[in-house]
Amino acid sequence: MTSAFPEPGGRAEVEEGAVFTPRFDANGLVSCIAVDAADGQVLMLAHMNAESLARTLETGEAWYWSRSRGELWHKGATSGQVQRVVEMRVDCDQDAVLIRVAVGGDGGCCHTGRRTCFYRRVDHDPATGQAILRPADA
Repeated sequence: MTSAFPEPGGRAEVEEGAVFTPRFDANGLVSCIAVDAADGQVLMLAHMNAESLARTLETGEAWYWSRSRGELWHKGATSGQVQRVVEMRVDCDQDAVLIRVAVGGDGGCCHTGRRTCFYRRVDHDPATGQAILRPADA
């Protein structure tokens, strides 16, 4: 598929210009962080290719590229947890986007049934020197 987006220009144009020129990685993807528009909680991190990013802009709903399945993924198409985009932002070098979303259905976003995919925190156990996982709300 031909990209719906212009090629990025020089550094000043990318960082300060008014044209959205996402910088896709070698696999044709940009990272996308989804944040709850109501309370700012980080819900998930996913990836978008040019087609899913264009569909997100056109439809106002989040579309991603599933790396594991190798296909487009309309968030909520099967779960009802459709993410309606309230705002989209791009980082300074246009290789990551952040979307503020209103979530349909039960308000969850994680395939585990949780509201957020970030339900665990990583702690350092000084006794073992290992990183261990704990519930984020503990």
